[in-house]
Amino acid sequence: MLTTSLDDAVRGFEAREGLSEGAVEHSWYRDPAMVALTHDLERGRATQFDWNRRVGQALGIDSTNLLGRIFADSRLDESMVSVLARARACGLRIGLLSNSMGLAPWNMYRGFDIDAAFDVALISGQHGLRKPEPAVYELILKMLEVPGEVCVFIDDNAVNLPPAEALGMATVLHRSAEHSTTRLGELLGVPLRPNP
Repeated sequence: MLTTSLDDAVRGFEAREGLSEGAVEHSWYRDPAMVALTHDLERGRATQFDWNRRVGQALGIDSTNLLGRIFADSRLDESMVSVLARARACGLRIGLLSNSMGLAPWNMYRGFDIDAAFDVALISGQHGLRKPEPAVYELILKMLEVPGEVCVFIDDNAVNLPPAEALGMATVLHRSAEHSTTRLGELLGVPLRPNP
């Protein structure tokens, strides 16, 4: 939810590589072995080199820094970063719970100061856990030192919301900065829109 559309980035990559639309999704999400490898990558049990090689083979293309090339068009969504900054300025604790894809050769967090933007950050590969495993939500609450009932969890994947709800968190399915800003403001009871 802190980046521009990853789906749009994938479509751009497919066009640049001369692949048919949906080729990456087919090789990545619909092959059970690749799904398992992706989950291992997110848990830190596999490397980007493993993932790049396997997906590159499936697509019939060069695997060099493949994740970096797939998401080359992805950018930080500055409007959502500003929303988080305004929430922190209101005295709220902010945590990052992110399913990572490894840190090398492509680092999805490069250029973004996580420590400055969040009170705590839980990167999946550093803890051997990934969303939507319930234990990772329990861990972020422990790190934030707050109960679920006082938290709002926002994610752009609906599959990741039920475990948060089971711990008492209010949830927001992120679809746009406008929608999420409105819902977060309502749920948190703080002004999150920029001053006119």
